[in-house]
Amino acid sequence: GRSNGLTAPNGVAQQRVIRAALANAGASPDQVVYIEAHGTGTPLGDPIEIGALRAVFGDRDNPCAVGSVKTNIGHLEAAAGVASLIKVVLSLQHGEIPGQLHFKRLNPAIELGSLEIADHARPFPEGGLAGVSSFGFGGTNAHAILSAAPPVSAESVAGRSLSLLTLSARSPELLQRLAAS
Repeated sequence: GRSNGLTAPNGVAQQRVIRAALANAGASPDQVVYIEAHGTGTPLGDPIEIGALRAVFGDRDNPCAVGSVKTNIGHLEAAAGVASLIKVVLSLQHGEIPGQLHFKRLNPAIELGSLEIADHARPFPEGGLAGVSSFGFGGTNAHAILSAAPPVSAESVAGRSLSLLTLSARSPELLQRLAAS
């Protein structure tokens, strides 16, 4: 995904990696109800990213919400993608798409089409999928498709006889104290 610099991502490369992630997941674009965008907030980069998302997710009857964790915690550089992944896992776990913190107005260069900014908290639709986009300094593009974990029944847990708890400490003495506690 070679680009023209850090603030100008490669939209065509983004489209390719998103389509590949959808194919690997065996999913169609209309199954994705939320996208955690890289969303750096740059005047040039965000319109390119949203344009790539629109090209893949197209016009649809059900809007697809878009957000970015960077409005909450800033840009974590190399860890930005992990923060986005954690946010989406928590969204799926709690069944809620969080609203965008500090969102005031849309960049006038962005055309959302059937995408919409997640400007308020809303329920995560049952069975819906989420996409996570992340870009790197050297033009690296990554996209993952996530779904909620399947429910665990009480019967499946009741049959377990053993569990493993791993402990770690800096010294044998501290390990013994930790184990005793």
